[in-house]
Parts: sequence; structure tokens; C-alpha cells
Amino acid sequence: MAKAPSGFAAPFSSIRHLTNFPFSLTSSQTTHFSTLRSTAAAASLLPESSTNPHPTLELIGGAAETFLPALHTIHLPYLPYPLIAWNRHVETIFASFFRSLPDVRFRRECLRTSDGGSVALDWVSGDDRHLPSDSPVLILLPGLTGGSGDTYVRHMLLRARSKQWRVVVFNSRGCGDSPVTTAQFYSASFLGDISEVVEHVGKRYPRSNLYAAGWSLGANILVRYVGQESFSCPLAGAISLCNPFNLIIADEDFRKGFNIIYDKALSNSLCKIFKRHALLFEDIGGEYNIPLAANAKSVREFDDGLTRVSFGFKSVNDYYSNSSSSDSIKNVSIPLLCIQAENDPIAPSRGIPREDIQKNPNCMLIVTPKGGHLGWVAGRDAPFGAPWTDPIVMDFLEYLEKPSSSTDLLSSSNDANGLHQLEV
Repeated sequence: MAKAPSGFAAPFSSIRHLTNFPFSLTSSQTTHFSTLRSTAAAASLLPESSTNPHPTLELIGGAAETFLPALHTIHLPYLPYPLIAWNRHVETIFASFFRSLPDVRFRRECLRTSDGGSVALDWVSGDDRHLPSDSPVLILLPGLTGGSGDTYVRHMLLRARSKQWRVVVFNSRGCGDSPVTTAQFYSASFLGDISEVVEHVGKRYPRSNLYAAGWSLGANILVRYVGQESFSCPLAGAISLCNPFNLIIADEDFRKGFNIIYDKALSNSLCKIFKRHALLFEDIGGEYNIPLAANAKSVREFDDGLTRVSFGFKSVNDYYSNSSSSDSIKNVSIPLLCIQAENDPIAPSRGIPREDIQKNPNCMLIVTPKGGHLGWVAGRDAPFGAPWTDPIVMDFLEYLEKPSSSTDLLSSSNDANGLHQLEV
């Protein structure tokens, strides 16, 4: 049965395909940003006085007390970068267009899945020679239509690599120039590929702990996978960033106001991926509306023409409702860090399952007051460098990986009622 890519909260590299972009950086503006950057960086170099989260951040979760000491910068105020972060759309688009793209040399592995499909795993070239065989492995899941070429992915990759972590980017079917070999792409509801990728990586590095971080749709898929596997999950920890969580709510906001620009850009990217592989869907029959999918003006049209049919859903809303990771939080049984922006235009704050996160002894949520979608232009590396989230994510991962931290987590699990044991 044919299946197609879908979902929300895509990385906005696709916006670059739009013409007549409303602004550009001049040399004088770049100089001005350098001055502002120095000011913001100086403000972030405040003396450490407490491990309590700064009041500018919302921090909740059943595991908050356990993981909070690991986050070395959580006591600092969240300082949105001047000018850029005044508007959530400006910050979102700035990060997509002007964030630096680190140079990384990859070695690609095409993994054949059990149904005959293919996904592309991009490993850092030379790591097999330079890293110990038991180095922890971090699997990165980009957002919809995203891949190893996205700036936020590469910045996180380099930070983890600098700590001697082995990193692999999971490019979903048709994304990041990943080959498509069957009439099946991927979607918010499809967990088959991530299951096979995690199993494959685990078999390849049996002495290593496995972790995963996902953004946007990748985060939604990751959280659903972790919830589905529950106590059998082979991952030792996971991070969710910019997760839309509730796809019904996300869809409502996605079709309002300026968000329509994102919707059009993303649907264009989906159509381009589909058209490159249209022959795979020739004479598919059934309830599929191939012309609607091929010429979709919105993500919802694409899902109505292809995705919801291929996965057996009665309607688009039925598909979104049954593919939301908000329902999976209560089943998460490994350490999970969720980071969201209060003003995210694509992953609405009201869709965050705060109550379930608060009740789960394995979960922690950080919500920043600003950040847009995949933006977080703040911190020492702003405005052109890594997102504010990267140091937080790395602190969390290092805490889980260290043997001493494992002891702390296991002892706290007796009090927390069910924190999943870590094998380190």
C-alpha cells in the first residue's frame, strides 16, 4: 500500500525556495549584529549562583528535580537576541536563512527496510577510525522534508561530536536526497522506519548506549516511538524539540495568518518530493487523489489526497488525531527532555501535554518565552551560530551517559516510581 510523507512543523529550509524574500542582510547590518552579539554574550556570562531555573523559563516535569542539576546554564536568563527575536516569524525565518551551516563530511549508508523501502543514514566520515567502539551514539531526526543539510542538525551534530559522541543523521524516505524505492514514503503515524534504524544502529554498535534527538515532525515521531516501546525501548534517553504534539491544534494554527506562508512553502516541498517519484504511484487506484496531492496548495490538501488514504484513515482529522505524540507521553519510560518555545507559530504552546509531562517521572519540559520555530536565536552563539538549546541538550545527554549520573538516576527511580533503568 502506498504511503506518503506528511505532518507539520517542518524545518523551514523549504522557505528558501520562496521568491521575493522581504529582507536581506547588508554589510552594515552584519556589523551591527556583531555589536549586538557582543552585548548579548556579555549578558550571558553571569556568575553561577544557583541550579534553580531562571524565572524567564518554564520548567516542569516529573523528572525535573532529577535532571535539573545537569543543566549548567539553566539558571541564566533567556535573552532573546535584539531585533531578531522581537517577532516569532522574523526569528523563525532568520534562523532558516542566516544561521551558519557548519562544514561536515558525511559517509552515507542506505538502509534497506523490511518492506523494500530505503532510508539514508549519514555518519560523520572517519568516526569509525577515530572514536572508540563503545562511544555513545546519538541519532538525529530532522523535521518534515529535512535532512543532514539543515543548519540546526549540523550544529547539534558538531557539539555532540566535540564530546566524542558518534552521531548519525536519519534522513527519512525522500528527504535529504534519500532514495525512494517503493510507493511508500513516511508520515507522522509511521514508526516502522525509526524502529528499524534504532535496531540497525544498536546491532552495529552493541557496546554503545543509544540516544536520539528529534525536531518538529521528527520529534513527534520520536516521542511516539518512545511511548510505543515504553519499557522495551532500546534508547537510553531522548530529546524532543519544537514538537507539535497535538496535530489537530497545530493544523488549526497552521492555516491562520502568516502561517499560510509556511504552509505553502512546505506543501511545495512535499509536491516536489512526490513528483520526483510520481511513477511509483502510477495507476495506484483506490481512494487516492493523486492530482490533489501532486498539486497541493497546503499540507492538509496533500494529506487528504494521499497520506490519510495510504494509512487507512477516514479523514485528515482522523489521521492527525491518531498521529499526535501528545497521547504518548504517559507511556514514556526512558528519560525524555522536551524543549518548546512559547511563541512557536507551528508547534502551539497550548498543544503541549503539560499535565502528562508533570505526572511522568521520566519527563522534563522546558519552555522558553521566545524562540519561534527552530529558531532560539539566543545565547553565546547568537545570532548566526548554534541555537540556544544545543548546550542544554548536550548537558542532558552527558548527564545520562556518565556512570555517576546513572547511579543517581537509578537511586532516584526508587522514589520516582518507575524511572527506566539506564544501561551504561
